Amino acid sequence: MNARVTSIHRYPVKGLSPQALDSVELAADRLIPFDRRFAIAHGSAPVDPAAPDWHSKAHFLQVMSVPKLAALETVFDDATTTLEIRRNGRQIARGDLTSRTGCAVIEQFFAAYAKNDLRGAPKVVDLGKGGYTDVDAPFLSIINLASVRDLERVVGKPVDPMRFRGNLLVDGLEPWEEMGWVDSSLTIGTARVRVEEITGRCAATNANPATGQRDLTIPHDLQRGFGHTQCGIYVRVTEGGRVAAGDALSVD
Repeated sequence: MNARVTSIHRYPVKGLSPQALDSVELAADRLIPFDRRFAIAHGSAPVDPAAPDWHSKAHFLQVMSVPKLAALETVFDDATTTLEIRRNGRQIARGDLTSRTGCAVIEQFFAAYAKNDLRGAPKVVDLGKGGYTDVDAPFLSIINLASVRDLERVVGKPVDPMRFRGNLLVDGLEPWEEMGWVDSSLTIGTARVRVEEITGRCAATNANPATGQRDLTIPHDLQRGFGHTQCGIYVRVTEGGRVAAGDALSVD
């Protein structure tokens, strides 16, 4: 096996576009820093900004139910916790997600952009050192690019691996090899992780990450071609370390 990390991604705001990283310092039982730290909650969501806690994805704007979120380009700055939203390369909103004024700007934007999809006035929520991931655990997601290429054979057209919104994209494996890794330990760069579970896929993968249009039927094609609706794995960091694009991945 000659598997390597081809790219690293985090999603500072749940449901919005990814941010590519050249490298990242991972810590045990933690997400990639800032990954899904923020989210845009429905006004009806039982979220208390003063005492934030994890809630399921149904309480937030997400690509599965609002695919046009994928058409937005976002830029996030760590140092200032500022989110810039762009459309067709033009800035349309900008605000510091840790300030009330900045959050109000972002909330006003989504109140207009997603007005037909919202349940109550939107609110920016911040989980601090945690993240509003799809599972209530500090898991990173890994996507095997060979599996995505095999899925393309069934779909009959290109499948952008960014549809799966993974943290680490890896290549050099056999298709679906990762499906047999549950409970195994992996070394990635200088970090070690444990494979916790295989990732089930929902309709969010049907949305084109460039256009926001639902143009594929990924869960249906997974079921039709392979007898399941899974693609990728969730891992938990057990020993912190540095991971960079190009680093080797090995099963211990």
